[in-house]
Amino acid sequence: MKTLYSAVSATVLVAQLIALPAAAQDRPEQPERARSETCPEPLPGGRPPAASDCAERSTEPAPAPRQPVVVVTANRLDQPVDAVLASVTVLDRDAIEASQAADLIDLLGRQVGITIARTGGPGSASTVFMRGANSNQTLILIDGVRVNATGQGLFDLAHLAPDQIERIEIVRGPRAAQWGSDAIGGVIHIVTRDLHGPNASLRGGRWGRAEAHAGVGSQGEAHGVSVAAGYRRLTGFSATDASAFGHDPDADGYWQRHGSARGRVALANHTAEAALFASDADVEFDQGRTDARTLSGAFALDGTLAAGWQHRIGYGHAREDLDTPAFDSRFESRRDSLDWLHTVTAEHSTWLLGLSWQRESGRSLSSFAGPIIDRNRDNRAGFVSGFGQFGTIEWQAALRLDDNSQFGDATTGSLAVGHALGRHGRVRASWGEGFRAPNFNELYSPGFGGLFAGNPTLAPERARSLELAVEWVLGSGEIEVAAFDTQVRDQIAFDGPLFAAVNIDRSRAQGIEISHDWHGRNWSSRTALTIQDVYDRDTGLALLRRPDHQFDSAIDWHANDHWRFGVDVQVLSERRDFDRVLGGFARVDLRAEWRPDPIWTVQARIENLGDRDYRLASGFQTPGRNLLVTLIWQPSADSER
Repeated sequence: MKTLYSAVSATVLVAQLIALPAAAQDRPEQPERARSETCPEPLPGGRPPAASDCAERSTEPAPAPRQPVVVVTANRLDQPVDAVLASVTVLDRDAIEASQAADLIDLLGRQVGITIARTGGPGSASTVFMRGANSNQTLILIDGVRVNATGQGLFDLAHLAPDQIERIEIVRGPRAAQWGSDAIGGVIHIVTRDLHGPNASLRGGRWGRAEAHAGVGSQGEAHGVSVAAGYRRLTGFSATDASAFGHDPDADGYWQRHGSARGRVALANHTAEAALFASDADVEFDQGRTDARTLSGAFALDGTLAAGWQHRIGYGHAREDLDTPAFDSRFESRRDSLDWLHTVTAEHSTWLLGLSWQRESGRSLSSFAGPIIDRNRDNRAGFVSGFGQFGTIEWQAALRLDDNSQFGDATTGSLAVGHALGRHGRVRASWGEGFRAPNFNELYSPGFGGLFAGNPTLAPERARSLELAVEWVLGSGEIEVAAFDTQVRDQIAFDGPLFAAVNIDRSRAQGIEISHDWHGRNWSSRTALTIQDVYDRDTGLALLRRPDHQFDSAIDWHANDHWRFGVDVQVLSERRDFDRVLGGFARVDLRAEWRPDPIWTVQARIENLGDRDYRLASGFQTPGRNLLVTLIWQPSADSER
C-alpha cells in the first residue's frame, strides 16, 4: 500500500512537470529586461549590486518570481525569499483566501513537509509535525511573539481563524541559532491582518457551522491602524469513535470568539508598531469541556541609528489559560520577552547582532489541592549572524548562546552556502543545530498516582540537521527538491516502570521534499510530495502519526474575471499510532468562487468529496462530506490586493 501511494504521488507530480512546456504556451510573453547601469534589485544578504553584477544581466526574459516579496522569520530581518538559504513557504492573503480553508490546521496540513493530527472536528486539540519533529519541537510565532505554552510546549493553532491572518511564513529546518528553544523542526510565523478599509464575511456549513468576521482599518505613509473581531460556532459531531476509551456518541461542539488589532506610527526616523491577538474558545469532548483563552501582544520600535546601522527593540507577551472542570484542572502559562536587534550593512555583507531576555512561568491548579505546579525561569541570550556573497557563492552563518536559569547554557550554530546555477537555478547546502528546553509538565508534574511524573533533572533535547537542496525556475514554474537529515538526542520520553520523564530517546528524520509551483495565464498549480522516514533510533519503531509519504496538489482555473474553480487532492500513507496502524487515505476537495463585482465574493467548497472515513489520530473521528459557503464583502479589495 505504501508503494502504491508513493507511485501515485510521484506519477502525478511527473505528469505535471511533463505538461509544463505545453501549458507554458498559455502564458503571456515575458517582457525583456533592458540592460541597466543602476540594477535596482538588491542581491542576497541585502547588499547593493555592484557594476559588475549589472554587467552580467542580459535582455533575456525575466523568470517568474519564486515567492512574494520579503520574509522576516528565517533570519529575523527583512530579506527577499531568493536571498534566504533555507526551505521557505510564504502564504500571503491572496493564497489564504484562494484556499477557502475555514481552519488554519487544514491549511497548514497541505504544505510541503507538514503533517497534522487532530482529536476530533474543528476546534479540537491539534498538533503539527514539521519534517517529522515532535509537535513541541516547532516554534510558533504570532506577530513575532513566541506563543508555545510553558505547560505542554504547544500552541493549538485550531483557535486561529484564517480570516485574521495576513501572511504565514513557514521555515523548515532548525532555526535555534536565530530563535533559541523549540525551533528543531522549523518555525511557523503568523502575521495578523493590516486592513485598508472595512470588510466582513459570513460562513456556514454542515454540523451547525456558523461564522462571522468583521474588521476595519486605515493605512497611510505615517500611520496605520486595524481592528478585527469574529465568532465561530459548531454544534459538531462525536469527536471519538466506538474504539475510544470513555466513548460518548453525543455531538462535541465548539464556540470561539476572537479579536485582533494592529497599529503603527512614524516618529522622526523611527516607527512604533503594536499588535494584539486574543481568543476565547469552549471545546467540548466526551467527558466535559475545556475553556481555552489565549492572548499575545507585541510592541516594537525600529529605525536608523546611523548610515548602514538600523536597530529594533521589541517587547512581547503571551499567555494561555486552560480550564477543564471535569478533570478539576487549570493551567496558566505566561511569557514575557524583550529583544534588541542591530542590523549593520557593509559593502559585501550584512550583520545582525541581538540580545534577548525571556521570563516564563507556569501554574497548574486544582480547586481541591491548590497549586500543583508553580514555577518560573529566565532565559538570556546573545546571537550574531552574517550574510554575504562572493561572485556566485552566497553564505549565511549564525551563532547563539542561551543561558537558562533552569538548565544552564546552550550554544547553537548554523551555516549555509548557495551557488547559482546560471540565472535560473541554485543549489544550496546547510547545517544547523537545535534544542528544546523541557516544559514545566515534563519537569515538575506530580503525575497520576506516581505515574507519568516529571523530572527536574532533565536536560534539553538537542538536534543536528543537514540539508541539500536544488531550486530551478522552469518558464512560469519553479521546482525545489530538498533532502534533509535530522538527528535528535536526549529526546524526552515517559519511560520505565512508572513512566517517568527521562532523557533516553534518540530519533532520526530523513526525507525528501519536492515542491512545484506553476502559473499560466488562466491555470495554476501547486504540488508537494514529502517522502520521509522518521523513527526512534533505540527501538527502530516509526514515530507516531507521521506518514512515510504525503502528497498534496491544488489546481486552479481562472475562467474569467468573475469565476474561479479549483480542486485539492491529498494522499497520506499509513501511520503508526498508540494502539494500531492508521490506514492511508486519499481526500479530494472542490472549490468555486464567484466575484460579481470587486466588492462581493461568494465562495463554495466541498470538503471530502468522496465522504472517506479516515483517521488522523486513533479513536478520533474526522468530518465526512461537507459543504462550506462563504460570503465576503470587501470594499477595499483593490487596495488590499
